Amino acid sequence: MADEAPPSIAVTGATGRLGGRVARLLSGRGVAQRLAVRSPDRAPALAGAVPVRCAYDRPDQVTSALEGVDTVLMVSGSETPDRVEQHRTFIDAAAGAGVHRLVYISFFGASPDATFTLARDHWATEEHLRASGLTTVVLRDNFYLDFLPELVEADGVIRGPAGTGRVAAVAQDDIAEAAAAILAAPQGHDGATYSLTGPEALTLDEAAAVIARRTGRPVTFHDQGVDEAYASRAGQAPDWQLDAWVSTYTAIAAGELDGVTDDVPRLTGHRARSLDELLAAAGEA
Repeated sequence: MADEAPPSIAVTGATGRLGGRVARLLSGRGVAQRLAVRSPDRAPALAGAVPVRCAYDRPDQVTSALEGVDTVLMVSGSETPDRVEQHRTFIDAAAGAGVHRLVYISFFGASPDATFTLARDHWATEEHLRASGLTTVVLRDNFYLDFLPELVEADGVIRGPAGTGRVAAVAQDDIAEAAAAILAAPQGHDGATYSLTGPEALTLDEAAAVIARRTGRPVTFHDQGVDEAYASRAGQAPDWQLDAWVSTYTAIAAGELDGVTDDVPRLTGHRARSLDELLAAAGEA
């Protein structure tokens, strides 16, 4: 009996929240895939999925993991000071391994002067990807909708300098469904950039009210000043990470996370999940 052809799709980050969702969706569709992960022993056990060792900063591992692969989903690496350099190393090694297409999970409004500091990292990665010669598809996610309830501190308060700005946060399940749809039939998406959002743009006051209603406990938003925001987080992390935390809120205040798109419905075939719907589903689980 002839050997089966190796998977032509590789998914990175399958041990994490987003990559794991994509891998499970592809497996459910019967799509063969490689799970390119730092720790293969932690990869989910999925039908048609083969875990392979692959650290972004190890070009030898990347080359070995992606040999014979046509399309790669690249979930952005862990937040570290050298993340962009790791991304560049991965992209160069993927191109050298003969990969044809790279689908990159980027960030909404990525630009060199974005208020959210990590959005600048995504812009730098996108620029390197465009220069790599690879065929690209870019998914620019807004903030994770799943993350909003995690902003609530132990005393029931969301604190940050977001003002009355709005954020069109998007559910991780919707991002994963959009990515899986592209990976399963990528040819029609080559060269595209999609901005993935939820169905509404909420202020953090409004988000707090939704969370309070669904959880049955008081939740409020306190609009900090920028200096107050830094002072309240002082000593909890390195300076670059403090900048990222605070700019999460100042980007909302600046209006850079506002604006609802129809890219999730177009890619998935259904309306994007709202915060109320996400919390309702979590309560039923």
